[in-house]
Amino acid sequence: MIAADASSLSSFLAGEEGDDVEKLADALAQDLLRLPPVVVTEILTDPRIGKLAADRIGAIQLLDIEAGYWRRAGETRATLRRRGLKANVADALIAQSCIDHGVALITRDHDFRHFAKHCGLKLA
Repeated sequence: MIAADASSLSSFLAGEEGDDVEKLADALAQDLLRLPPVVVTEILTDPRIGKLAADRIGAIQLLDIEAGYWRRAGETRATLRRRGLKANVADALIAQSCIDHGVALITRDHDFRHFAKHCGLKLA
């Protein structure tokens, strides 16, 4: 399994190119792609997302929310904030979903590098 965040998923849906888009397409073709639930919310809030794209997203399996998830996500975010690093709530929730399931994250967003360095997130 592998997960994707909204930056890479948006790029994929827009037909953009990049290593992340190729990884995402490969994972999707092999039915290995999973989405943190927050990513679905982020993508579907974009008013430019059409019904076809929304349907494609709806067909991708989600990473389950494990017991204690919300607390762990808060602790993960606090770890970075104590270091003076950027850690918005959505990114912390995405990172924690991936950490809980031991899956790497496909992303274009460089803010996730802090989660990888200090919190155990694997980046694809």
